[in-house]
Amino acid sequence: QVQLVESGGGLVQSGGSLMLSCAASGNIFSINTMAWYRQAPGKQRELVAGITSGGTPNYADSVKGRFTISRDNAKNTMYLQMNSLKPEDSAVYYCNANIRYQYYWGQGTQVTVSS
Repeated sequence: QVQLVESGGGLVQSGGSLMLSCAASGNIFSINTMAWYRQAPGKQRELVAGITSGGTPNYADSVKGRFTISRDNAKNTMYLQMNSLKPEDSAVYYCNANIRYQYYWGQGTQVTVSS
């Protein structure tokens, strides 16, 4: 069994910062691509940022220059540093990981940005 557990969400004012973490545990040999997605009420889940096992990141245009994705392969953990947060960043943020060609999801963590 593989588990992904997100943490670090919360309520922050516009312009503030948060760091999300996603820790993977269980029957893991190695993790391929990891990613953060988000889903706001009434909207589809969207890709925020992804990172390869080698550390190459990619970002949605809406977060470029404000968010930074990283990972620590020794700890099976991924991070998302979110700066200059905007109310439109409010959503449930989900961790996704490709492990042995299967995709796993975390339970999500709420991020709310007040104006």
